[in-house]
Amino acid sequence: MEEFETLKRMIAEAEDDVQKAAGGNKAAGTRARKKMQDIKAAAQDVRKKILEGRDESEPAAGSPAAQ
Repeated sequence: MEEFETLKRMIAEAEDDVQKAAGGNKAAGTRARKKMQDIKAAAQDVRKKILEGRDESEPAAGSPAAQ
């Protein structure tokens, strides 16, 4: 799933700034918070894709296959 690969890449890219922020670097903290917001949005995209896949594989309510 492409969205999950994007999420993993974003997390890897944020690692350096997170470590610098933990060391007290305020500018890195700002960058890390921005990246975390972007990661949050990417995680939501992954959730949507998973739900789409689940909804496509389940039979519709009321259909003969669902009973």
